[in-house]
Parts: sequence; C-alpha cells; structure tokens
Amino acid sequence: MAAASALRLTFACGLYDRVLPLYTGDVRPDGIDLDFLAIDTPREIFDRMAGAQAFDASEMSTSEIITRISANQCPFVAIPVFPSRCFRHGFISVNRRTVREPKDLAGKRIGLQLYTQTAAVFMRGLLAEEYGVDFSGVQWVEGSINEPKLHGNPTVLPVLRPVSITANRTGRSLSDLIAAGEIDAILGTSLPVSIKTSPDVVRLFPDFRAREKDYYRRTRIFPIMHTVAIRRDVYAAHPFVAQSLYAAFCAAKARALEKMRYLGALRYMLPWLMDDVDEIDEVFAGDPWPYGIEPNRPTLEALIRYLHDQGMIAAPLAVEDVFEPLRDGCRF
Repeated sequence: MAAASALRLTFACGLYDRVLPLYTGDVRPDGIDLDFLAIDTPREIFDRMAGAQAFDASEMSTSEIITRISANQCPFVAIPVFPSRCFRHGFISVNRRTVREPKDLAGKRIGLQLYTQTAAVFMRGLLAEEYGVDFSGVQWVEGSINEPKLHGNPTVLPVLRPVSITANRTGRSLSDLIAAGEIDAILGTSLPVSIKTSPDVVRLFPDFRAREKDYYRRTRIFPIMHTVAIRRDVYAAHPFVAQSLYAAFCAAKARALEKMRYLGALRYMLPWLMDDVDEIDEVFAGDPWPYGIEPNRPTLEALIRYLHDQGMIAAPLAVEDVFEPLRDGCRF
C-alpha cells in the first residue's frame, strides 16, 4: 500500500516484462503512488500524451521527443529509460522481383507505417550508413502493414524538408501492395502477412540475426524505439519524480532479468530460452537492455544523426540535451 503522502501519478505503457513489477506493485517508486495504465498500442499512448497530455508520464517515441526538443515544442522531459528497443535488419521486407540487394531500394516505392516513426528512422539510417542506399528519389507510402487503413492524424511534427510521402488510400494493405508489386519494399515494425503467402515477398536480410549481432559488436548500436516522458508541469512541481522513476525502472528491469534467468520452468514460450540467455551473456555481457546515458550513447548519437540527415531536426543535439533532468543534478 502506498504511503498516504505519496504523489499519485498516472503512467501509460505497454506491459513489457521489464516494467511488469511496476504494474504488479512488486517495485514501487519512492514517494510515488504509481497508477500504471497498461496500453498495448504505442501510437495511442503517444497521441494521447502529445495531444492532450493525458498522463503524468508515459512511454514515448524517442524520435518524437528529440524532434520536439529540437523545435522547442516539447511539453515533457525525458529520462533515459527505454521500454522498447529492437534490432531492425529483420523487419525490412522486399519484393524480390525488383529488389535483390539494398542498393536496389534507390528510387523505389517503399511502404511504411509513418515516415517519422523511430523504427523507420533507424532503418533508413542503417541502410544508408551500412549499405550506401540513396533514398533521395524514393516515393514513400504510409499506411498499415496488414490492414487497409491509415494511422489517422498522429501528433507528429512535420519534416523540415520536402519528402515524397503519399497515403495508402487503395483500400488494400501494404502487405497486399508489396505482393502485387505495387510497392517494392516495406520498412515496418512487423512483417507483412504476404511474406508467408507470396513467393515474391521476402526479407531483405534472411540472415538478420547474424547481421544484427555483427552490427552491434561493431557499432554498439541497439536501436531504441521508446523512452519515458514526464509532463513538464509535473516535473517542475515535483522534480524528485525523475530520479525516483529512474531508480524504480532499473529495479523492475533487474527483477525481470532475474526471473528470465530462472530456467527450472521456462517463464516464456521460447523453447531455446537457455541458449538465448547464454547469447545475452556472450553478446551483451549479461544486460541486453541497459538504461542510462553512457551504455546507450552510441545508439542515441546514431538516432540524432539520422534525424538530422533525414531532415527531421534542424541541427544535431548533444545526447545530454535530450534528458533535461541531467541539468538539475539527476544521475543517470
């Protein structure tokens, strides 16, 4: 039970294993009575937070936080906690009739959920830096991957330079379009269902796991999708919440890692979890999901670089500029 004097805060986030102890109450932030709202659709969280500041704190798109900070239009402060991150080599699907290698993407029609989505930013940056892909002549088609719908009106800032972006108003999904050859590739947060039904739709990198491990070893980049945002007015009135929440997220993640490592009964429906845990130790020295500034500096610097290169921020920021509580003495 929370102390009577605790500050009550609402927090919206997906129910990931690394935050589950905060939801169950097994971990409690000092001085905070946390009302954890489990919402499994990130776009809903982002739009409600950015549009109406509907929560005191929430997970938030990292690219949207950075673009808002750059534009001096950010009603939040961020702490270096990363509820969602994912390597992206395996999420690039292509129609192999027109795309056989990365450089073939130049000048093509490419589907994605949202041009400004962090996942898409990382995939374009990866393809440009690692494989020399020129996106200047690409026609981007925004829409849902496996449903014939759009995202509505997401609360994102406009791109700062002209980009050829059209909405998919065909009444068919991007998955249908790539199978029909009407788009040539998809950069997504999931794979098109047509990858299972059409012989023409394949991953650009079928050996994605090996490529991702090599990429991480060389670059130390593990793409970060979401960070944690606190409403600026809440932080201004109660600055202790940044450090308190950070400590609680670290404790929750440590508990999740401990439970994952108990192999007497598998916690997840992963038959080779034991081998996956061994791989975590080999590749990530035991912690695949670090919080804080320094372990994530290469990833955050890459994202800032990509946002500038892709015309989403006017000038590069320092990593420290993204996490305002650092200036007030918080230790991350």
